[in-house]
Amino acid sequence: MRRRILLNFRRLMRDDGGVTIIEFAFIAPVFFLMLIGMFDFGFQVYAQSVLSGAMQKAGRDSALEPGGLTAEQLDASVTRRALMILPSATIEFSRSNYKDFADINKPEDFDDTDGDGICNNGEPFDDYNFNGVWDADRGESGQGGARDAVLYAATITYDRVFPLYNMFGISQESTLYSATVLRNQPFAEQGERVPEIGNCE
Repeated sequence: MRRRILLNFRRLMRDDGGVTIIEFAFIAPVFFLMLIGMFDFGFQVYAQSVLSGAMQKAGRDSALEPGGLTAEQLDASVTRRALMILPSATIEFSRSNYKDFADINKPEDFDDTDGDGICNNGEPFDDYNFNGVWDADRGESGQGGARDAVLYAATITYDRVFPLYNMFGISQESTLYSATVLRNQPFAEQGERVPEIGNCE
């Protein structure tokens, strides 16, 4: 009897039937998490590509004669293309205008009298956007006037398509950003931009 039990036990130890299903049970969760992660990342790359393409098209459309599209038409065009793949997304647009392309994202000039590299202690600065304070970006908000350069940006917020956030504790919302630079049509002479002199705080 004891010998039979021992033989049965040895036979059971040699039996590898069902091993595959056990191995799969260990590997499957990791595999599916990786798969969902790749799908989520791939969709985000695709959505970013669509947004960037819509913004670039808006830039080209704004330069068409005569007049191109209005700001509202450009926003509607980008929104329509974005909502085709992200129907529940929220989209925010912003515009900053500059005298020239070279001014985009440049800080307002100031006289650094104490040499610390910071606009402070009453140092004089050129207030290009006329808001009374020194800014790291000299652009004025809005579309601007004739011949002005415009930094046109869109920010899209949407809920992730795949439930990855539940598994990894990341945010359910994802945000995409894209920007392009436009030049307003030259229907008039460009307005002068003579900066006012302000004082740093």
